[in-house]
Amino acid sequence: MSPSDPFARASRLLQPSLRSRVAPFYAMEVLSAAAEQERAGRQIVHMEIGEPGAPTPARIRAAAARALETERIAYTPALGRPSLRDKIAGHYRDFYGLSVAPERIAVTTGSSGGFILAFLALFDPGARVAVASPGYPAYRTILEALGIEVVPIQTDASTRHVVTAAMIEGEHARQPLDGVLLMSPANPTGTMMTPEALRDVAVTCDRLGVHFISDEIYHGLTYDQPARSALEWSDKAIVVNSFSKYFCMTGWRIGWLVLPPELVRPVELLAQSLMISVPTLSQIAAEAAFEARDEVEAIRRGYAANRLLLMDELPKLGLTYFHPMDGAFYVYLDVSRFTNDSMDFCKRILLEAGVAATPGVDFDREQGHRAMRLCFAGSNDDVSEAVRRLGGWMKR
Repeated sequence: MSPSDPFARASRLLQPSLRSRVAPFYAMEVLSAAAEQERAGRQIVHMEIGEPGAPTPARIRAAAARALETERIAYTPALGRPSLRDKIAGHYRDFYGLSVAPERIAVTTGSSGGFILAFLALFDPGARVAVASPGYPAYRTILEALGIEVVPIQTDASTRHVVTAAMIEGEHARQPLDGVLLMSPANPTGTMMTPEALRDVAVTCDRLGVHFISDEIYHGLTYDQPARSALEWSDKAIVVNSFSKYFCMTGWRIGWLVLPPELVRPVELLAQSLMISVPTLSQIAAEAAFEARDEVEAIRRGYAANRLLLMDELPKLGLTYFHPMDGAFYVYLDVSRFTNDSMDFCKRILLEAGVAATPGVDFDREQGHRAMRLCFAGSNDDVSEAVRRLGGWMKR
């Protein structure tokens, strides 16, 4: 076929871009496989996807319903409704004892939209951004799609599986970093940085001139001590948060950024064109979220009961090593006693035991073949049933 052939030209036009060739998000792949099993008539216990099993609290749903009846659901300013930005600023005062100006807050389409805006505002193609390994897989995917080099920092038990300031300083000395992105409590592990560790990271990044992005989406979901915000130690830190996890609003797709003043205008300009505005109905609902703490705290207590159940029962199944479950609603398990292929292991658990779990390769490309994540955000009955099924399957 000649180069001038119109069919050859059309074929080239249909080729996807190099930046779109990203790794699958295996938690979502497992969810799809579990749905196929359910369509075939099987009852699956879902522990693969990281979202609350409880419905959005009643106060939040009621606020949205009222708005549908009484308000015009139109565009809002690109940075969000001023009333919601005020509410988020009040949250920092009430929850953390911090004074954050509403003008520093940008409302986003979930934390995912916040990451895209922050990365575009902070980094040019070729920038180097460090992330923890194991860590949330979408960090890598978004950064790589934007032409940004991902620098994984492998964690281990010597630091309670968190990235330390010394690790960042060492990596920066080998080759300068432009950014560091960390989450506490973490996905997939649930492990938290101590206040001292978080302080040291924030202060070190400021000293080195490295942008520090603190993903605080699981704040509120802790069990022994409250989480602390990076804003306590740095006004230069960029904080990402969302209504998805603590407030049970995953499908509403609404989150926020807290930005240094100099980044507010760049983020606003990007948001104007990339999204125009965050869905207005979700913004109205989110304003009511801060009045629903009694409901979400009851849900959190359910997670706490599930956590204790797993901490007691998993060792009885031979799953004796897991990362510290300080917060969030995950347990990250070492399954190397049973397999060296977590992908196949999770596939067999789904097909043979009817339990959907996420393979560790989703979170750690180097050592994830030895690990598996379970999400315990469902009901106590579901978590108990999952333990029963896993126990029967592993004894076969």
